[in-house]
Order: sequence, then C-alpha cells, then structure tokens
Amino acid sequence: MNMKRHYGWIVALAFLGLIPGAKGQQPVKIKLEKQVFEFYIGEELVTSYHTSGFAKPIFWPVNAPGGVPLTRNYPPPPGQATDHPHQKSGWFCHGDVIPEGIELKSKVKGVEGVDFWSEAKGHGEIITTAALITADEIGVKASHRWRTAENGIVMDETRVIKLHDLGKNARLIVVEIDLHASVCPITFGDTKEGSFGIRINDVINAEVAKKGKPAGAGKIQNANGKIGEKDCWGQKSAWCDYSGPINGKEVGLAIFDDPKNPYSACWHVRGYGLMAANPFGRDKHAKFPAMKGNDKLVRLEKGQHLQLRYGMLLHTGDALSGEVAAHYKTFVELRGKE
Repeated sequence: MNMKRHYGWIVALAFLGLIPGAKGQQPVKIKLEKQVFEFYIGEELVTSYHTSGFAKPIFWPVNAPGGVPLTRNYPPPPGQATDHPHQKSGWFCHGDVIPEGIELKSKVKGVEGVDFWSEAKGHGEIITTAALITADEIGVKASHRWRTAENGIVMDETRVIKLHDLGKNARLIVVEIDLHASVCPITFGDTKEGSFGIRINDVINAEVAKKGKPAGAGKIQNANGKIGEKDCWGQKSAWCDYSGPINGKEVGLAIFDDPKNPYSACWHVRGYGLMAANPFGRDKHAKFPAMKGNDKLVRLEKGQHLQLRYGMLLHTGDALSGEVAAHYKTFVELRGKE
C-alpha cells in the first residue's frame, strides 16, 4: 500500500473511552499530524508516535502528568548526554533478528542476523506500511515491515497502541505487538540489545558517581523491591521503574511486562538512562543472570505469529508513592477489555 496516499485518508480526531472507576479521568484524544500520531488527555499532550523519519517508529516526547518530559529529548539539548544516538526516547525492536534462508549482504559487526537496535552501518529498518486511528480498538493500529539494509523483507508486524487516563497522577500507554514470520523462519538472537525500551530524561539517570562526575539523581526499582542497576540488570520482574526529580517534580516511568507474554522479559537497565524489557536475551551472549544455563532461542516458523504486550506507566512520585504495583494490576486487568 502506498503509505503517503494511505495517510491522506486518515487525518482524523478520535475521542476514546474511559476506564471505569478511575478518578478525575478525562477523555483521550488522538490526532494525526504529518505521519505523527499525537495522544492527548484533555488538552495535554502525553506522547507522539512517529511512524516515519527514523530508523524505527518511536514515542517522543513521553510526558508525565503536568507535561513533564520523562524521556531523552531528541536531539539531546546542550549539556546532556549524546551517547547511544539510537536510543531515541521510546521504541520496540531487537538487536539480532535472524531470517533463515535469506542472504544478508550488509551486517553489523558481532550480529548474526539483522540489527534493528543500533544505527551502525548495515543496520535494519522498521518502516510503516499503513496506520490508522481505530476507535473500535481504542487507539492507533499500525502495520510495520522489518527490512534489511538492502530493503529486503525480514518479517511483518502489527502494532496497536492505546492510552488510558488513570487519574491526575498517572497515564498508561499499552502496546500490543504481533510479529509475523511472513517470508521465512525467524530466530531472535541472544543479545542484550532489546527490545521494548526507553531512554530516560538525562537529568534523572541513575549513574553512580565517578571521578569528576557526580552521581545521577534517578532511581531504578523493580517489582521485586530491588533497587539500582546492579540488582535489577538481567533479572526477571513484572515491571521496572525509573524515577527522579525533573523541574522540581518527582516523576517516573515504569515499563510493564504482561504476565501472559509467552517469554518473560529480563531487564536491560542501565544507570546512564536505558531501561528495556528483553524477552529474547539468554545466557551465552546477553549473559542475563536470570537466564543462567538457558540458551534456547525464540524461533518462529514461516507463517507463525508471536504476540507480546507491554505497558508504559507515566506517573508522579517514585515507584512506591506513584503506586506502580497497583497500576500494574490495572494494566493486567485491562487485557481484552480495552
């Protein structure tokens, strides 16, 4: 389908439903502006979903209640970190997708298949072939194609994005992902570089103090009560949260891993600001502690689908005062009711 023409059909505004029982909730609105889907609660922009202009679709900005920017600005403003330029606010991809039977002329060093995580020479791209606002599904439905550096098709994906108002102190973005091995068998390689991730606002990174550099102001915490990169990295947990003070207001972002996902995520979370739920990393290469002794890779036969569901909670406070555990329960209960 011609993408430019398709987008011309769907310039629209959608008013979406509310979650029964949430206090102070407001209608969700979605607008389409130049291939960017803007998600609002009332008149406040919560996030924008960019379907073109980048190596993969991204969420940017991602704002806490009150419009506080939770993720890294792009490009980073003067004085803030410029490392890992591929970590643009919020995304879903994987760093090693191996299409069986397809010759790869361009490859990123150290990657067996196609690297959709980095933007090194030879990386893959995730392009949008169609996208529309669908009030019946309460959100945006987008079709994406994962391609090699030479534009060869690796696989297809359908992504549904929904936004919920959980009251004045929290917003919930739900992302439903359907990966389809449409052209050949697919193996997801064992790498830590994946998959549903965000780069937190640099002012609340949780970097430890180093010579000549002060400690960051942020905090990493998971559902098991563990705090900090050392105790959260490579571990399994229902959610992981990144919080800290921005513009004088304590705010945080949690990623939720749906308990019905066929592969539980390990957390690739770093003090410098990265937080990603990775269902594909194993022991040999990713070296996730929670996967010790497990090197069995995720593989799809041709025609097979893999469905995953994640959430992004944008909240005030830290993991405790922001009631992240209670909101995770809401996220689970919403499955199939949205």
